[in-house]
Amino acid sequence: MDEIVDFEDGSQAVVFSLGRDAVGAVLLREGVTLTAGATAYLSGQRLSTPVGDALLGRVVDPLGLPLDGGSLPSCSGRQELEAMSPPIVARDFVDQPLYTGNKVVDVLIPIGKGQRQLVIGDNGLGKSSFAIDTVINQRDKNVLCVYVLVGQKRSAVVSTIAALRDAGALAHTTLVVAEATSTPGLKYLAPFAGCAIAESWMNQGRDTLIVYDDLTTHAQAYRELSLLLRRPPGREAYPGDIFYLHSRLLERSTRLAAPHGGGSMTALPIVETNEGEIAAYIPTNLISITDGQIYFNAALFAGGLLPAIDVTKSVSRIGGKAQHPKISQEVGRTKLDYLQFLELEVFTRFGARLEASIEARIKRGRVLRETLKQDRLSPVTPEFHLAWLIAFNERLLDETSNIQGALARLASGVAQSNLRLEDDREVWKEAVRRWLTSPAESTA
Repeated sequence: MDEIVDFEDGSQAVVFSLGRDAVGAVLLREGVTLTAGATAYLSGQRLSTPVGDALLGRVVDPLGLPLDGGSLPSCSGRQELEAMSPPIVARDFVDQPLYTGNKVVDVLIPIGKGQRQLVIGDNGLGKSSFAIDTVINQRDKNVLCVYVLVGQKRSAVVSTIAALRDAGALAHTTLVVAEATSTPGLKYLAPFAGCAIAESWMNQGRDTLIVYDDLTTHAQAYRELSLLLRRPPGREAYPGDIFYLHSRLLERSTRLAAPHGGGSMTALPIVETNEGEIAAYIPTNLISITDGQIYFNAALFAGGLLPAIDVTKSVSRIGGKAQHPKISQEVGRTKLDYLQFLELEVFTRFGARLEASIEARIKRGRVLRETLKQDRLSPVTPEFHLAWLIAFNERLLDETSNIQGALARLASGVAQSNLRLEDDREVWKEAVRRWLTSPAESTA
């Protein structure tokens, strides 16, 4: 399995299945003269991809060949696409935060380095924008990123590259692309190639982030290959090992213990749903494999509540342990109070008279919802998270008519100050109060 097969005309394939009377192989490179009856030779080599820092800022295919018009990356090492995931004894607890720059996620659904957090929702709700924001936010944070694009249109690939370049994020990012016109074999191999690149950095003790955009297309490419090779179809015509396909990929993302280098690989797999159906086959498989999910809701998107992250269906099972203590202390019951607000707000639709205490809670919930709004491609810093949390907890935003303007003054104040998360809360509170009460011109 996974051995490279060479053909006499220069074509290449990889062994995909072993039968009693035949070997199934998937074409990687197809020559123009390849025909039935061509002679094939076993190379004795397993499929691998070039790895190393030479790939930073480059756009390559799953075989490591450049797609950006540049020269072949001068990589000294290679890594096999298929590899065993690190054993339990080589892993460590997830206890360091990975900041996405998104207010909803970093505060209410925190992610830690080494975590596997699923990004799920219908098409066109901002899942890829969130992933790009997260990659951009790793600039100057010593986190190397790999962005895998599987089966995307060329226009989507170009816009992703342009967004990363404009934000100055290409210097710490490698893009592995198998676009819509690529062969099913390259689409199937793309996530494993990206994982191998990130894994090589993790084994060197470095922190990495990998985005799989998206695994729904990946599963469909695997189904196509399996059906062509006459594998027995199962549910929705997927082969019986479709769960193993993604579990062996995502299990390689972890945080290594110090004796094994101490590196980490954080995974953000993206999966698409139809009409918000998270109980479909592939989404449920991935939900059971990952450490939590960020759910994008079409109703929120239609209502203009962006990012359209549904807090009621989103969860981070281990990220809370990695959240910074100061932010965690300020968050407190914020998520629980917000969930209760969403339930209470339903009663206001009927025009019922509410008690004063209930009205106050609903008002506070609406302030929080307005505070959590955020434009795409505008990640924020951890210090800004602490600033707006203190402002919300101290009720400094309750009587503000222009919350977004107040947040802009906070962001400007944080950017100009030397305050850090470790500083005393009273110092932060006084600074936040000063930034909010000062004229907008003085902090512009």
